Amino acid sequence: MSSAPVAAAPRLSAWQVVWWFGFVSLAADMVYEGARSMYGPILAALGASGLVVGLVTGAGEAMALVLRLLFGPVADRTGRYWSLTIIGYGLTAVCVPLLWFAPRLGTAGLAFAIVLILLERLGKAVRSPSKSALLAHAAGAVGRGRGFGVHKALDQVGAFSGPLVVAAVVAGASIWAGMAVLAVPGAIAMVLLVVLCRRVPDPSVYDPSASPAAPEPSRRWFAEAVGVGLPPVFFRYALACSLTTGALVTFGIIGYHLTVDGLVPVAAVPLVYAGAMAVEAVAALVVGSVYDRTGAKVLFVVPVLVAIVPALALGGSYALVLVGVAVWGFAHGVQDSTIKAAVADLVPAQRRATAYGVFAGIQGALAIAGGAGAGWLYDRSLPALVIAVALSQLVALALLATTLRQVRR
Repeated sequence: MSSAPVAAAPRLSAWQVVWWFGFVSLAADMVYEGARSMYGPILAALGASGLVVGLVTGAGEAMALVLRLLFGPVADRTGRYWSLTIIGYGLTAVCVPLLWFAPRLGTAGLAFAIVLILLERLGKAVRSPSKSALLAHAAGAVGRGRGFGVHKALDQVGAFSGPLVVAAVVAGASIWAGMAVLAVPGAIAMVLLVVLCRRVPDPSVYDPSASPAAPEPSRRWFAEAVGVGLPPVFFRYALACSLTTGALVTFGIIGYHLTVDGLVPVAAVPLVYAGAMAVEAVAALVVGSVYDRTGAKVLFVVPVLVAIVPALALGGSYALVLVGVAVWGFAHGVQDSTIKAAVADLVPAQRRATAYGVFAGIQGALAIAGGAGAGWLYDRSLPALVIAVALSQLVALALLATTLRQVRR
């Protein structure tokens, strides 16, 4: 799959590769999920409004998704899956600890923090299509639902422990010290990733569905980036899933709500986020396993969960908010694992990175609209936000049902 020579026999089993990728994600998730748990309070501490928080966190998710339209085709055309994966993780490992400087820059601190948050999300865009394509090869040998589910579960161990570390540091020192300490797991992630790259330069050896055929050289760059030639059912599936992504309020909004409404101390916000990450891990394992046994119909649960999140997570009762955060975590866990496994089953192996990029681009276009819209409605009318999300999920559910019926036929 990469430009490196193919070894006669792989040095690790397919399951070992899945676990190695999981450990890389575990360490990296400690970094960016630890930071992400505090983006709302960080921006609030630097003077941001609810609208700004919604715009920044929504734009960040959009960058992490839309720019995969560029980096997916780059990976498929160049074969440099490992290089892009390493560069993307490197951006995250560097940008998050630099948030320590934000309050020391005076009035420029808010702009500095926004740039770093967006660059951290850019790292996600750079690495994700390549990492998902690499992982899909190894997971293809063990069951993609289980493979992506196990990877996501390990990923969520980091997403759970990172906010706990941040919470401990914030309670004893400050938000900014909590960002600085994340340099340690960032360095660990980079070491693990480089070692894995050296041991398994070509994960396609595990994938019986992989083909040595390359993308058509005559296809124009723009056509490649927007997914010309991918199956129509893939685009319908992407639109249905993207409606759920755009409507799922970001944790930046939830964290902002917890902070400005005084429901929890600032140091407790990462603890709430850690709980959501624990739920994500369970969701990835359970739904991934069900997907391998029953197929994509298990995904019907996602629009239902997304629809009830705002009414719960943005309520005035602490207990109700915790239930809403748990529902948010379950929905997010399925969106970030099993939904990706289905993409690999809908497109040719040699165009998976492109497909993941196109899929993420459609998600991102709706994520920035959803993030800005959620922030605007949160400042004005919570009932209107609840209704808007519910209506969008009725559309998503209908589109998903139509798409999956066509796939079964």
